[in-house]
Amino acid sequence: MTHSPETPEVPIRPYTVTAAEVVPGDLLALCHEDAAQHRWHVVTHTQPASPEVILVVLRPPLGGVDHEEELRREQRVTVAGRRLDVAAVPLVTSPALDDVEFRDGDRITRLRAVDPQAEHVTYVRRWGAWHRDTEQDADGGVTDADVRRWAAEADREGNVVRHDPRPVREAEAAGVRRVVVTGLGAVTPLGVGTGELWRGLLEGRHGITELADKEFDGLPVRIAGTVPVDPAGLLPRQAARRMNRAAQFAVLAAREAWTDAGYADGGTRESGLAPERVGVSLGAILGDASVLVGGDRKLRAKGPRGVSPLTTPMTVPSQAASQVSLDLHITGEARTVTSACASGTEAIGQAVDRIRYGRVDVALAGGAEAVVTPAIMASFAAMRALAEGDSSSGSPSRPFAKDRDGFVNSEGAGILVLESEEHARARGAHIYCEAAGWGLSADAHHVAAPDPSGDGIALALRRAVRDAGGRIEDVVHVNAHATATVDGDLAEARAVRGVLGRRGVPVTALKGHLGHLQGAAGGVEAVAAVLTLHHAVVPPTVGCADVDDAVDLDLVRGEPRALPAAGDLVLSNSFGFGGHNAVLALRRVSRPAESG
Repeated sequence: MTHSPETPEVPIRPYTVTAAEVVPGDLLALCHEDAAQHRWHVVTHTQPASPEVILVVLRPPLGGVDHEEELRREQRVTVAGRRLDVAAVPLVTSPALDDVEFRDGDRITRLRAVDPQAEHVTYVRRWGAWHRDTEQDADGGVTDADVRRWAAEADREGNVVRHDPRPVREAEAAGVRRVVVTGLGAVTPLGVGTGELWRGLLEGRHGITELADKEFDGLPVRIAGTVPVDPAGLLPRQAARRMNRAAQFAVLAAREAWTDAGYADGGTRESGLAPERVGVSLGAILGDASVLVGGDRKLRAKGPRGVSPLTTPMTVPSQAASQVSLDLHITGEARTVTSACASGTEAIGQAVDRIRYGRVDVALAGGAEAVVTPAIMASFAAMRALAEGDSSSGSPSRPFAKDRDGFVNSEGAGILVLESEEHARARGAHIYCEAAGWGLSADAHHVAAPDPSGDGIALALRRAVRDAGGRIEDVVHVNAHATATVDGDLAEARAVRGVLGRRGVPVTALKGHLGHLQGAAGGVEAVAAVLTLHHAVVPPTVGCADVDDAVDLDLVRGEPRALPAAGDLVLSNSFGFGGHNAVLALRRVSRPAESG
């Protein structure tokens, strides 16, 4: 039973009195039928109208409008046996709704105010009809005309009707949180760990080797960037058996990044984090192509019973994200981005937005890939996209060089820990830099070749700077995608030069060190870009002895170079087959540390 504190519940103990005995506060029914139908009124005022007649002012006990009745003194009426405080009974008029335009989400509250024991009944408008708040009416609900009639008749019938329109929200800018990088992890052809990656970059080493396995015999190109350590040997045996090679890379990189961010080994629970406030966002093109190929071989050799039940879950590109989620007990989300060679960078950008707008507080973001397989190598070779050369005499991958002749297929993983700034500072975390913004675009030009104008790339570059709240003159370094393909490098150089102008912004390209890690390239190169900001040192470009005259960029070669002090943005570029363009913008948050 619903009452306001000012209108307490009233026990009903009817008895008959004469009108002359009625006083203000009495709960009155004019006849036995009214009492039987729970139709009561509070006497708010009485006064003689004549020697034989009393004028009585009545109001519904739960609120409403007043009306007057003339009663003969000797007339018998029914009272409830309890008086009310007249001042506590509200004077309420139901609004006219004839000209009101109803909207789905509006609410109507209807109260039979003449019944002291009545309860409010609320209706919500859904799909053009009014339904009880707690149930879907079987008959299709009440019409707008019914509601308008209720309001029109309410005062006369002793009811109260209230209309609550659905709130109309004013358009406003969403609150945006600043996102920072607090942890780094990498598994690359230079070794396991960000330390091996950074040392190899500064020392000008490369991790490209000749493929020795017999399954690569007969291929026109047999050089690739492979991780020099078996990742399965670095993981518990039972867990490793359920992961494909790309997922193994991802879990190792994620564990390193997690620990580097200052979190406890084991994952969210051991770190005192709510697992639903942490997410995973990884890029991959195929993940690990070898699992499906291996399953097909076993099917042909041994029949259906020879195919492992883990073949399908270990084939999907999302396996790396799901395994990181399982390993660190992350339940907020585990997303996979597949946009060719831009996948890793786009995955980081999407994680930035998930944190910015409050979906999660922490995210592991980057990419993982393991596609150094005979079929993939043969396919790239058929496209004439792979570099040829002897890896023992220097890197066969020669970005921006006059004699570049294609990319080197590689594998690995690179992962960042991203957090909202307030979350990181509240726990006293070490902050590498700000993940300030990102930009996407599409060439809409060709299934494999880049748009030679570089317009799509330029659009992504400008969008990343704008999203970071910066200006072009804030850019102090570009980590180029530069795969060492003839047309791709020129399109990127044209775009970078067009956006940045003729300023001497140092540019480096890391695929001479690493080869092309495909969907993981953006993650690994983002790790390197963060370290460039952190150490204030730009690694050199390996393999480019003689720069193509058409490139016309300030390419860092030979030795590392100090990062310019004026400005604070570093851009990390990733572009993929089909015209996918993604650029990540990173910003210094404090004075750079001494290089080491």
